[in-house]
Amino acid sequence: MVDVPEMNYTSKDVDENGVLCPRGECCIRGPGVFAGYYKDMAKTNEAVDNKGWLLTGDIVMIKPNGSIKLIDRKKNIFKLAQGEYIAAEKIEISISLISIVEEIFVYGDSY
Repeated sequence: MVDVPEMNYTSKDVDENGVLCPRGECCIRGPGVFAGYYKDMAKTNEAVDNKGWLLTGDIVMIKPNGSIKLIDRKKNIFKLAQGEYIAAEKIEISISLISIVEEIFVYGDSY
């Protein structure tokens, strides 16, 4: 996990009770995780740090019991088949303002 200071997520974050709950971008590595983008070292270098960790873009919190909770995305966008980018979070926020909507989740399928 790495800090994401521009989004106010750090390894020193505490919950409302003052208990340490580190938050940051989830990073993973291993032989079966990610070899890189085919013939695209520039894009590979964006996704993998200099120690071989894949930067997933998922913002996680490590709970006091050691479990990991997904709490945000570093980039909340996805690309449609025709090339248009959609910010799912903006759609979720707009719909959540409707009084009869209790919870909303936007799923992106580029097809």
